[in-house]
Amino acid sequence: MKKIFSCSLFFVLFYTSGFAQELAKVTEPVFKVGEKLSYKMQYGFFKAAEANIRIEASDKKLPGNAFHLIAEGKTAGTFDIFYKVRNRYDSYVDQNTLLPYFYSEDRHEGKWKHTDKATFDQKDNKVTANKGEFSYKGDSYDFVSAYYFARTIDVSKLKKGETFDLQYFLEDGFHKMNITYVGTETIKCDMGTFNCLKFNPTIIPGRIFRKDSKLYLWITNDGNRIPVKAHVEVILGSITMELQSASGLKYPLNPIMN
Repeated sequence: MKKIFSCSLFFVLFYTSGFAQELAKVTEPVFKVGEKLSYKMQYGFFKAAEANIRIEASDKKLPGNAFHLIAEGKTAGTFDIFYKVRNRYDSYVDQNTLLPYFYSEDRHEGKWKHTDKATFDQKDNKVTANKGEFSYKGDSYDFVSAYYFARTIDVSKLKKGETFDLQYFLEDGFHKMNITYVGTETIKCDMGTFNCLKFNPTIIPGRIFRKDSKLYLWITNDGNRIPVKAHVEVILGSITMELQSASGLKYPLNPIMN
């Protein structure tokens, strides 16, 4: 159960926030330096983890002006006693294209530790990581930069049932996530009640998810496009993620009810 929760925690928040390269991107990012988002995750009635994502100015010398994207997650409460998780992911992306220059991860899950660094050569479509060099076609992201890129997609012409793909690099190769647009829905969280776009990313069944597990993600239907809630079924029960706080947003966050 502890390993199931740990893997699900990061799958829900960071693996499932994409749409697709085929869709048109808005003219400029919907976020800015200083944005901070905090989430809580619950397993049943128990608070099980916390996650924070933020944007800082780049502190590295890179080919172009860059955002420094930071994602951190940790277990909480009883879960932290029995299976401590402390994970951090960093991504440096071009401010105009949002394509990544550099990605790193530092993961501590129980007694297991893992680090990785990946350098993206966008000109030659290659990634150099701890496990070697990998080639790719089309645009590709690490899964933190994929989340931020996805928020800039123009979703104004989406129709219910449309399905798209997003390509990202992780550890030993490239992966594709298939996402279906479900429609619009009103969602309540700690920050208020929001008009949202609802998406259903695919899930690969296995030791974490059942064959018939469903994952749903709700994103604010406004200029910010931030996730306010996610719900995923696991082998035993389900996990829910909700937005707890948001600051430094580029546009006002306007709930329809507080």
